[in-house]
Amino acid sequence: MALFKRKPKLPADQRPALDPDERILAWAPTAGEGAVVASNRGLWLPGLHRLGWHEIHKAVWSGRELVVTPASVVDERDGYTVVADQPILSTLLLDPGEVPDQVRTRVTRSVAYTEHHTLPEGGGVRVVARRVSGVDGLSWTVRYDPGTPEDDATVGKLVAAARAASTPT
Repeated sequence: MALFKRKPKLPADQRPALDPDERILAWAPTAGEGAVVASNRGLWLPGLHRLGWHEIHKAVWSGRELVVTPASVVDERDGYTVVADQPILSTLLLDPGEVPDQVRTRVTRSVAYTEHHTLPEGGGVRVVARRVSGVDGLSWTVRYDPGTPEDDATVGKLVAAARAASTPT
């Protein structure tokens, strides 16, 4: 009887092109050909490039399916970027192992600050500071609620206030 049951190694043909300082934390075979790979730098989904943990707006595990909502930069502002949700990516995992746990832990750990604000003109915006693997300091982003008119002046002040409040004295 084996005391320690080891998961088989990730097949070489399913191994993503990792950066030199990147290591695999967990992987799981998918219903199709391929694997989902969680690394210290981000999440590799079959047939796609790596999504950095800071690029994942939301991740949900249903018990069989990993559903990821990535966010991408739509505009660069002074001291922050504006992001918007991209199409949802859904993958059925046959033997999930530690992948769902790693995704939850890593996405959560990347968030250093988050707060939603109602804007005076209506609608709202979420101000978020994320840790980006391999980058010193925090990356500040805002995500407008659907239908909210963009307001650079108000949002810039909200980001500045958040930065000031989260900077150690």
